[in-house]
Amino acid sequence: MRKIFIAAAATIAFAIFIPSGGTAQEDESEKHDEEGLPLETERTIEFTTDEGTWISLDLSPDGQIVIFELLGDIYTVDAAGGEAKALMTGLAFDSQPAYSPDGSHIAFISDRDGSQNLWIAQADGSEPKKLSDESKGDLLSPEFSADGNYVFVSKSNWALRTYEIWMFHVQGGSGVQITKAKPEESTKRDQRHNAVGVTASRDGRYLYYAQKLGGFGYNLRFPLWQIVRMDLTEGTEDVVVQAEGSAMRPEVSPDGQLLVYATRHDAETGLRVRNLKTGEDRWLIYPVQRDDQESLFSRDLFPPYAFTADGMAIITTFDGKIQRVNLADGSAEVIPFTAKVSAPVGPLLGRSQLSEDGPVRARIIQTPRQSPDGSSIVFSALTHLYRMNIPDGRPIRLNADNTPAFQPNWSNDGRWVTYVTWSNEGGHI
Repeated sequence: MRKIFIAAAATIAFAIFIPSGGTAQEDESEKHDEEGLPLETERTIEFTTDEGTWISLDLSPDGQIVIFELLGDIYTVDAAGGEAKALMTGLAFDSQPAYSPDGSHIAFISDRDGSQNLWIAQADGSEPKKLSDESKGDLLSPEFSADGNYVFVSKSNWALRTYEIWMFHVQGGSGVQITKAKPEESTKRDQRHNAVGVTASRDGRYLYYAQKLGGFGYNLRFPLWQIVRMDLTEGTEDVVVQAEGSAMRPEVSPDGQLLVYATRHDAETGLRVRNLKTGEDRWLIYPVQRDDQESLFSRDLFPPYAFTADGMAIITTFDGKIQRVNLADGSAEVIPFTAKVSAPVGPLLGRSQLSEDGPVRARIIQTPRQSPDGSSIVFSALTHLYRMNIPDGRPIRLNADNTPAFQPNWSNDGRWVTYVTWSNEGGHI
């Protein structure tokens, strides 16, 4: 355990300044918010789905509603399953919704003002209000404080691509930085502090989050991340979970005794549960879905999930579904949903370009393959297949239609050519 610099909760309140009158910069920001995204939509993509990828979710405090993101929109569905209700739709990419402790509000990340920022709204999606004021930043994984007065979030500067935890008052203000690199660390790129995926204990005393030193890199060696607990009363932090495959995206149980976290083992990611009093640590469910440790992650290292109010299960996502996982034995049960997606999109940006008629010289040929008897080759050029006798034959077109074709190869007896096609409708062999 080491001593760190942090203002206690009572002190933080004095650091929040809410001006009575707006400045010119704030007036311009409000004007920009009202204008919204400048892109005009020309098309709408509509379909119904019962699955999604990287679904960030939360459970209402009464355990009745699951709120989740899907394709940049926010939906709710009954905790028993059913048809999802769209709360927030449109051009903006809204993500990572989280309920306040009393269930009256939600926090979420949105680029609706042209840049990614932290927002809050009523639980039904009405009255959205921006809390942060970033023009080039990156934010992820909002979490309300135990009293509901603040929202914790990990915030990064694009130049650094490392995250620190900040706290914003729901009434406004410039925010307070909670974690901070040591002076000697901040000057070294591979030693910069990185803290993401914060979860707050219900008693308001502790924050748990994943931490590592340094940002993105190639050929990194595990472990990269560890789970740290910050004591907001004592002003200290200590490492509570280390794992060979890293430890990330913690979630603390309602009674504060259990901590679920994600870790990787044998190239797959699962969830483990640790008893914070006894130190007992076991697999909860394995595998679930991939983590995002080795990428420039933009929505945390693992999708946010939530404990049920009784602490007997977690609501999470894998295999494209929303799942309820029992804490006692790790058994999983799908919470079925159907969502009617109606996504407005901008204009098509492709344009026609005239080309010369008649014979042309191909500057690039792809995957040339010699026939088994060595007399000819097949290859792909200009999205078509050709065969040519060796050494001075004339290329002859093989595929009759105009579907783009690639990667030709011969059968062992030289009678057949295999290849793949790819178009807007998909690919075939």
